[in-house]
Amino acid sequence: MRVEEFDFDLPNERIALRPARPRDSARMLVVNPAEYPVLKDMGIRDLPGLLEPGDALVFNDTKVIPAQLEGQRFRGGVSAGISVTLHMRTAQDQWRAFARPAKKLIAGDVLVFENSVCSMRARVAEKSDGGEVLLVFEASGSELDVAIATVGHVPLPPYIAQKRGEDVQDRQDYQTIFAEKDGAVAAPTAGLHFTQELLEALEDRGIERHLVTLHVGAGTFLPVKADDTRDHKMHAEWGNVSAATAKALLAVRARGNKVVSVGTTSLRILESSAQAGGSIAPFAGETSIFITPGYKFRAIDALMTNFHLPKSTLFMLVSAFSGLETMRGAYAHAIEEQYRFYSYGDGSLLFPAKVTQ
Repeated sequence: MRVEEFDFDLPNERIALRPARPRDSARMLVVNPAEYPVLKDMGIRDLPGLLEPGDALVFNDTKVIPAQLEGQRFRGGVSAGISVTLHMRTAQDQWRAFARPAKKLIAGDVLVFENSVCSMRARVAEKSDGGEVLLVFEASGSELDVAIATVGHVPLPPYIAQKRGEDVQDRQDYQTIFAEKDGAVAAPTAGLHFTQELLEALEDRGIERHLVTLHVGAGTFLPVKADDTRDHKMHAEWGNVSAATAKALLAVRARGNKVVSVGTTSLRILESSAQAGGSIAPFAGETSIFITPGYKFRAIDALMTNFHLPKSTLFMLVSAFSGLETMRGAYAHAIEEQYRFYSYGDGSLLFPAKVTQ
């Protein structure tokens, strides 16, 4: 499909720079293609009443690390400023990263990142297209983890970082209450809406809660530069669906209840684990799944997600799930009704364009 088919105009003031407080006070647009053009303006706190006892919510338990590094590049006694965003760990002392400016960076360059209490060094081992580099650090394992946590910054999405700097509050705001496993460089933002009070209300309603892991990479922010979706390359991310979670979700669907993915990240790892016929199997490894209209969903029955960027892979994904024309109409409604967009914005609850098998 042509990428331009996924474009829309978004007023700048609709981009949320801070989350709703409390988190579950955000709005939620309910989109059911079977009822379209009827759309329901509701709130995140209405979620328990929109689900049935026995349904299951699936959350991503990844934890955002301070993966934005600002430092100096050294070569032949000459230094220059460099900005690096880590996006995938490949070894105990190695990370793949996006660098800016990357044009003059070459293999063998030494990078130094430091503040008043910590300094760490890395060597550029490889350089790929699109500003991606492989960094080999002098530190390794937990020592490297501590150094990154000490020197690094929260990698706020570009549409927020361009308008304000990261601050102490972001270290809390840009983390879900499920965050357990270090490795993401972007938050699974649909999960940011959940509070302990909302979880208790869901439990009282009889809604199950299950966890998967997808370490969201910085590639999620990269623009689609191709003119046709077939020419876009997705960056790989590491994820896991445990045997216990796979078994539990199969039981949910076997009794006729819904598996509801909280966020596109949970959806991508669940669909990566799905087998022919809709079975969900244990999974651990990298996935570069790219979902566009025409994709047949196998693992989920509904999706809770935020509002996404024009021409982004995530808007393509929700259009694949609920239908492109439906989502165009839903986004036009959200803009007119002044919903807040993107990572810190409001949410939506989407149902499929047709029954999945």
